[in-house]
Amino acid sequence: MFDEDGSLDPVLKFILGLILAVAIAKVAWKWLTEDAWHWVSVDVWGWISDDVWGWLIGHPWWFALIILGTLVLLCFVFFSDRTVYVYYSDAGDDGGDETYDSKPVMAAPTVLTFKMKQLAAMTADGFEQACADLLARDGFMRARRVGGSGDLGADVVAWDDDNRKIVLQCKQYSGPVGSGAVQKFNGTAVPEHHADVAVIVALNGFTKPGADFARRHGIMLMGRPELKRWAHGEHLYAVVEEEHSPA
Repeated sequence: MFDEDGSLDPVLKFILGLILAVAIAKVAWKWLTEDAWHWVSVDVWGWISDDVWGWLIGHPWWFALIILGTLVLLCFVFFSDRTVYVYYSDAGDDGGDETYDSKPVMAAPTVLTFKMKQLAAMTADGFEQACADLLARDGFMRARRVGGSGDLGADVVAWDDDNRKIVLQCKQYSGPVGSGAVQKFNGTAVPEHHADVAVIVALNGFTKPGADFARRHGIMLMGRPELKRWAHGEHLYAVVEEEHSPA
């Protein structure tokens, strides 16, 4: 019924929405064709044509005032200054001249997140870029995608607040990452890329031999549960295994 990200299954959501739309349409049609139409065509129109119009014709000065007031109101709406002025002061604690500025107030930026089905639907390059974007969101500096032909296992690089270089290999495999791929990355992460922190991000986790090898050699593992937490807003260092996290 619910997918991995907690949202309702799309097919079930469509069926429920269709049923709800048909029910609302049926009730609305009945109300419009019976109650509302009779009220507009008989009650309201009769009141306007008999009482209101007859009263205005009998009192021309009131009619002229109503027309004039309507025109003045329209002019006020269309020609008034609708700029929103924002108060601010650059004087700090020492006081100073108060000024007003018409600069728009920017809303607080939303935190970058991805759903797991979004990550699964990306291209390999898109998945690597998403990991680089998440590192930038977490405050890592110079986060960028470097993956491609001849990358020797480095797909994304960045630097943390302590100027440690973090190297990510991003695996969007349909199945778990095996020991062979982990061993290959272990042979290049430090010697070739001078990584202080080496991380393998696997969309569908790791085999047990692969995970055991990574732990023995100090490689951070980000399997599917960790990736989900990271993609949903948590910091990378908060979701990787504690024994591999930097002190």
